[in-house]
Amino acid sequence: MYPKSIQKLIDLFSKFPTIGPKTAARFVFYLLKKPKEEIDIFVSSILELKNNIKICKFCFKPFEGENELCEICSDPRRNKTLLCVVEKETDLTSIENTKKYQGLYFILGGTVSRFKNEDMKDSKIEEFTERLKNPNNFGINTNFEEIILAINPTSEGETTILYLERLIKPLNKKITRLGRGLPVGAELEYADEETLSSAFENRK
Repeated sequence: MYPKSIQKLIDLFSKFPTIGPKTAARFVFYLLKKPKEEIDIFVSSILELKNNIKICKFCFKPFEGENELCEICSDPRRNKTLLCVVEKETDLTSIENTKKYQGLYFILGGTVSRFKNEDMKDSKIEEFTERLKNPNNFGINTNFEEIILAINPTSEGETTILYLERLIKPLNKKITRLGRGLPVGAELEYADEETLSSAFENRK
């Protein structure tokens, strides 16, 4: 139906999370109307993303810099006895914006589905347990005392929390969840700062 160059881009955009073919097509035709100078900036920004962004050796947060650890993991002022487990990068940003938490993070990269075992491949469960047991091997000199499971309060998130609790329990670490205030089925990145701050202060 479309020329090959257009269809190729539609197929590529369709691979983005929550983006279907119709939305992908709108993206392509939007770009088609833009002047070449703006397209050049767009392409250059994508190349810079791949060339300049690194992934933190410990928490998997994307960052720019020469070190192996991101600005949070390398900050000596952070409380390195606290580890907050989040599902995705935007959740970490939402928590940081509250300025109520001063510990470290680990980005899980997904949830453990109740029904789909293949989802396990998308999450960093194994990497999480390795860093929990031996943080020194990943550039963090500490012994974690409290693990905060700040996973989205969805059905998949609840399954993930229960799975992580079973993994952590034999290590004799304090395990806490975010307190009440976050509605069931909501996602952290869409919660307002006041609600998220309250959830952190009342974790249990």
